[in-house]
Amino acid sequence: MLASVHTFALLGVEARDVLVEVDVRGGLPAFSIVGLPDAAVRESRERVRVALGNSGFEFPQKRITVSLAPANLPKAGPAFDLAIAAGVLAASGQLPLSLLNEVGLAGEVALDGSVRPIVGALPMALRARDAGLRLIGVPRANEAEAALAGVLPANGPAAVIGLDRLSQLHELGAPENPAAIPELGCDSGGGADLAQLRGQLGLRRALEVAAAGGHSLLMLGPPGVGKSMAARRLPSILPPLAPAEAIEALSVASACGRLPALSRARSRPFRAPHHTISCAGLVGGGTPPRPGELSRAHRGLLFLDELPEFSRDALEALRQPLEEGRIVVARARHSVSLPCRTMLVAAANPCPCGRAAGELECDCSPGAIRRYRSRISGPLADRVDITAEVGAPSARELAAGPGEASEEVRERVLAARRLQAGRLGAGRCNAEAAVEEIRRDAALNAGAARTLADGQASLGLSGRGYDRVLRLARTIADLAGREAVNGDDVAEALTLRSRADE
Repeated sequence: MLASVHTFALLGVEARDVLVEVDVRGGLPAFSIVGLPDAAVRESRERVRVALGNSGFEFPQKRITVSLAPANLPKAGPAFDLAIAAGVLAASGQLPLSLLNEVGLAGEVALDGSVRPIVGALPMALRARDAGLRLIGVPRANEAEAALAGVLPANGPAAVIGLDRLSQLHELGAPENPAAIPELGCDSGGGADLAQLRGQLGLRRALEVAAAGGHSLLMLGPPGVGKSMAARRLPSILPPLAPAEAIEALSVASACGRLPALSRARSRPFRAPHHTISCAGLVGGGTPPRPGELSRAHRGLLFLDELPEFSRDALEALRQPLEEGRIVVARARHSVSLPCRTMLVAAANPCPCGRAAGELECDCSPGAIRRYRSRISGPLADRVDITAEVGAPSARELAAGPGEASEEVRERVLAARRLQAGRLGAGRCNAEAAVEEIRRDAALNAGAARTLADGQASLGLSGRGYDRVLRLARTIADLAGREAVNGDDVAEALTLRSRADE
């Protein structure tokens, strides 16, 4: 007898449809799996064999062939166990074939028949809804995660049911209690507030402009002046994720097996990898390709502290993804597209010892300083919108009371983002605007145009730098609530941008 079960393969952060076809017929007992399975999939033969026996079912002593279609799609991981077990039961007459109609199954099976959690339940549930399946069965531990797919509209209902054991497969016909759609919370957590950053008015302004327009930011200054503190408080002034954005970010986290608490589902991701990270770890890679820190920060912030200490290959690999918001990892048999619409925030010292910009005497030679600064290449620096020079705060500033709180700054940021969404569309900000969009929306008056022309001539702005100044000026005008960009907006944008072009 032949049985078919729907399941999913995880490639990158996307789930692909896989049809598990199981044929059970007379002959010498054998159990084979075909369709580009990896070692974990091939080992499911033994897990399924033992689990069925320990769950009160009879393992058929016949010739069993399992085909994972399409055959040219790589299959990896233990998430195919549940579908294979259901297919064997249906093909051997122990489970009605009608129970598997328009049902997707994904889960790892333990030897005692229990169903263990898997990676990527949310992308799989999203794919099940888009494919129009009526139900998806996942491990009980992944039930709430898979139910998040219900936040977005889809072609089909795809109710979610959590399974604890193989014996519950009989409940697929009419589940009594399908999982409810969880609520997405927005708890920033940690108590980090911009008020804790004493003094540093110039840096605070740079943070506000960066947050308002989604601009990348590089902070230059000696150790201990508050660069890392500022970066870790930047999320507190960013707007919460819209539901669609939250599902995008959660899908990446699900594919990495690191789903945050639902109370923080709408909080923007914040990733701060160590500078010893490899190129593949930063931008993604491996076999099969997996998301890197850049994709794990999708719709959030990627903070690179001690930027010149990162490997040259890793930093240069950031250039194209920062422009396009997506990175394609190509392999011989397939390629994977990973999302990375990320706000880059970086910090660096002015020299190896860090004292070139401070009051203490610097011990570094001119050659050492040049080599240190050259680790950040010109093409990468040209893609950074804002460069803020950070000095040491005075004793008076450190002893003063707290500054403006994050809540007050966030209100201005939210107002600016609303203006941008009205021009560019929901979820988009000035940093993502295309060249033709920003040149249309900047609406420079005569004075502002002259200021920009003079700035381009004096600073030697590249074509990319020219457009990024326009984006910055548009954001500054949005923060002020102005429809048109004036000369002061352009002048401030040039000041924020100029150090990146020195």
